[in-house]
Amino acid sequence: MKQINKISCFIVFSIQASLLCAQTKKVNDTAHVLTPVIINAYVTGQRSLGETEGTYLHSGKKSETIYLSKENADITNKIARQVFAKLPGIFVYDMDGAGNQVNIASRGLDPHRGWEFNIRKDGILTNSDMYGYPASHYSMPLESIEKIELVRGTGSLQYGAQFGGMLNYISKKADTTKPFSFEAINTIGSYNLLSSFNAIGGTIGKIKYYAYVSRKSRDGYRVNEHTDSDAEAIVLTYEPNQKLSIRVEWARSTYTYRIPGPLTDAMFYADPRQATRSRNYFSPDIHVPSVNINWQIGPRSKIQFVSSAVLGKRNSVMFDKPTNIADTIVTATMQYNNRQVDIDRFKSYTNELRLLHNYSIGQKINTLVAGIQYMNNDLHRRQIGKGTTGSDFDLTLIDPTWGRDVHLKTTNIALFAENKWQVLKDLSITAGARIEMGKTDMSGTINYYPANQLPVSISHEFPLYGAGFTYAVSPKIQFYGGWSQAYHPMVFKDLIPSSLYEKVDPYIRDASGYNAEIGFRGNWLFLKWDVTAFLLEENNRFGTLAQSDASGTLYTYRTNIGNSLNKGIEMFIQGEWQLNKTTSLSLFTSTAFMRARYKKAIVKSGNDNLDIKGNKVESAPDLTTRNGITLRTGKLSLSALYSYTSSTFADALNIVVPPASTGAVGLVPAYGLLDMNAGIYFLKTLELKISISNLANKQYFTKRPMFYPGPGVWPSEGRNFSASLTIRM
Repeated sequence: MKQINKISCFIVFSIQASLLCAQTKKVNDTAHVLTPVIINAYVTGQRSLGETEGTYLHSGKKSETIYLSKENADITNKIARQVFAKLPGIFVYDMDGAGNQVNIASRGLDPHRGWEFNIRKDGILTNSDMYGYPASHYSMPLESIEKIELVRGTGSLQYGAQFGGMLNYISKKADTTKPFSFEAINTIGSYNLLSSFNAIGGTIGKIKYYAYVSRKSRDGYRVNEHTDSDAEAIVLTYEPNQKLSIRVEWARSTYTYRIPGPLTDAMFYADPRQATRSRNYFSPDIHVPSVNINWQIGPRSKIQFVSSAVLGKRNSVMFDKPTNIADTIVTATMQYNNRQVDIDRFKSYTNELRLLHNYSIGQKINTLVAGIQYMNNDLHRRQIGKGTTGSDFDLTLIDPTWGRDVHLKTTNIALFAENKWQVLKDLSITAGARIEMGKTDMSGTINYYPANQLPVSISHEFPLYGAGFTYAVSPKIQFYGGWSQAYHPMVFKDLIPSSLYEKVDPYIRDASGYNAEIGFRGNWLFLKWDVTAFLLEENNRFGTLAQSDASGTLYTYRTNIGNSLNKGIEMFIQGEWQLNKTTSLSLFTSTAFMRARYKKAIVKSGNDNLDIKGNKVESAPDLTTRNGITLRTGKLSLSALYSYTSSTFADALNIVVPPASTGAVGLVPAYGLLDMNAGIYFLKTLELKISISNLANKQYFTKRPMFYPGPGVWPSEGRNFSASLTIRM
């Protein structure tokens, strides 16, 4: 149930009652005709999902929802620390300031393109390939999104087996009150930012429609950095009656990002805005078609069938060398060196049939959710192609032979069921299982490696179990908790050796483990809170060891290296006060304390293998906290947000001092940032939002990536500004 501010709710319904009394027309002594009254209310902060929504069961799980249109945040640039400010424990990797990609994680997981989450849009899976490259290259404009839902790792039985849980972007809907509506959001900002989002929607008879077009162009905070992005979508919904809905959608996103290259630490501290590359480009082009059928087959039962696909390419052309190797003109040829071309083609298909059924035992209503999911993925990876010596975005090969030309084909069937028993009036218990049965086959050529030394067939067979509970102290206060198993399939980067001196364990297997959590949430008077303690154990993590063959030749062995345990507390606490009839004040803290450590693991260091038991897990800060204040008065809303992230390590060895040559490993210093946002609501149809991010112009970086977009330091954005004007008709 949506939680509306208690005082605002009282005022709204008091006005409603007065209007109803004033507008009542007497027809006779016993009957009255009431004039319709429209009530406008708003939802602020975050809320948990209902126990059931659609065909999903959320009872006993930590779930959160944030409403983008109700928060002051820079959504055009997708500044994740602002967008996800009220979700405690979200770690943000700022790869670039244009918002090309949302790179986030929680509970000590890897934030690269959010690939530890089961990422969805309106319930449609958007991860590019769950078994080959689970990153979400699809990047919708946040101007098209109404709200974002997050179900933490204990949702793995219903959504998919990812440790991070499910992240669902819910789109804006067609206007059901008129045949045509229009929304335009135009933004300007620092570094020549120009963005235009335009959407139409409406209802004609039994058909609803919604469509948008988005265009954005922006230079970067750093030299040689630039982004051009496009996105489009069209949604048609046919509702022949109140029980049946058929939704057809096509969505696309593409962008071309000119990559400024990584820096060494010395470069960063000398000038964080400098670039080491001018000819590197990255460009995904992703299409997501889908059909979604919802049918209320009876008063207690509903089914949902979803068929969807992720189709497209991930393209890059780069001078792919360590940071300390400059991209310069070769004296002998008076041209640049040839660049490397990589092209991934995704063909990922998902079909899912779900059932939700309510049934009675005695006077208690219980709920069963069950379903089957079938996935068929083909990731065609062509890499190490010899590209041109040019400087523009050009995927032309001067030699038709690829260094790697490999298919990773996966089929997977998952059966799942979860049941909620209403044991007592205030106590419910859930239990369920998910059975994963799949197989990945690898085929193709790697020109530097013997084909018979590669793992060519991998089975994914996991029975996963989970249980949870909810105890309602009162209608607005409850305890909840759960435990659920999860697993992490071996992806392409875990299976493909980078050179002849690297081998892959033929018995390498998927990582597995569990999430456990117990929480206390509710609202009372002016307070709203959700406090959770969690455990996340990941066993058989992937890594490398140093080995020698029979002749004594040293090589790197890619295998399962050991286990880790992440534990902590996530806290969201918000207070809201109505100061007078037109002014309100809101304060919140969204804070997570975490201890993420290796329990038992061994990794390669030089020519040796080292025991890393007790070392910190990479990119897992001990403290992440975001604290905000919002003042609303009349048509004006003012917000300030302070974000702090403690230091992290780039590698499992916990190297503190980075090497002078690349900066690929070493300590990532702690950083604190201040953002200011304002909203001015002139009319119901016109609003202006202004954002100043990183007000103090803090020079910082959030992660030292080990692979794309290049090992080294990637500076995050300094002070920047944006202003968005929204017009609705």
